Amino acid sequence: MKIIISSLLILSLVLSCQPQENTYKVAFGSCNNQRLDQSYWQIIQQQQPDAFVWGGDNIYADTKNMDSLKAMYQFQKQNRYYQDFLKAINYSVYATWDDHDYGLNDGGKDWEYKEESQLAFLDFIDVTDENRRQQDGIYHAQDINIGSYDLKLYLLDTRFFRDSLKASSNPNKRYESWQKANGSILGNVQWQWLEKELQNSDADFNIIVSSIQFLSHEHGFETWGNFPHEVERLKSLLVKHQVKNTILLSGDRHISEFSKVEVDGLNYDLNDFTSSGLTHAYTSFTSEPNQNRVGKVINQTSFGTLDFNFNDNSVLMQMKSTKTGKTLQEQLIQF
Repeated sequence: MKIIISSLLILSLVLSCQPQENTYKVAFGSCNNQRLDQSYWQIIQQQQPDAFVWGGDNIYADTKNMDSLKAMYQFQKQNRYYQDFLKAINYSVYATWDDHDYGLNDGGKDWEYKEESQLAFLDFIDVTDENRRQQDGIYHAQDINIGSYDLKLYLLDTRFFRDSLKASSNPNKRYESWQKANGSILGNVQWQWLEKELQNSDADFNIIVSSIQFLSHEHGFETWGNFPHEVERLKSLLVKHQVKNTILLSGDRHISEFSKVEVDGLNYDLNDFTSSGLTHAYTSFTSEPNQNRVGKVINQTSFGTLDFNFNDNSVLMQMKSTKTGKTLQEQLIQF
């Protein structure tokens, strides 16, 4: 007896046997001095991430000489450990900048070489899109498709448009929080862009990358807390558009920590995962206030990983040693 199996049935059987893509791993980090040991890329590679996110201070330049800035980017880009890592993850790299790769320590919108610095940065991460090269600022949204799921990255620019900071009268702090609703981190154009991107997002997870911390605001250095009205504005947008499953990533501080707050109107807590630094850390750290901190501060070189599980709507956030790959601290978010 002949058994006739339709081509449709065969296709159905083949598809049912194929594994479904339901996980994705992102590694990220900040504060990378291109002159220091770069062998840690091998440690990150051992974690087998699907993508890497530069969180700012990707090189240490602090220069008005744009030829020197380009040369420092090229020095980092040609590092053999970094090159091997890029090949291993199929060049899936996304990035924002911070002050030291912007060119001016704690620099903001008044930096006279910001347009030239922008082009050098975009060259470093191989951006050829003319729209991104011609816009003011390096902000960018990236949709990542994982099978039938989506993850969306929002790479914010906290430098190009940022207003001047207010010096603190407290000798133990560098800057004050602004008490009035003036001054901006993102600037009007970037805020308009961000709201549109958040409003239109159907992603299963939304990851907002800021070079400076969002939820830790008491230490007196650069933070979104220097402009508290900007903190509230972002929270309001998440509530207004009911943006799903949002996590904040940040760097800058040469320490790593988790912070978390409840936001009225959201059905999940808002987490800020700070990972810093890759080549150097604030090893003499003893303490500083952060009322939103979860767990402890890690004061050794580290990088962050986020394991997204689309089946159960969870994210495992881990701080990893750049020397051993050992997990230093972790938090599981269940949305």
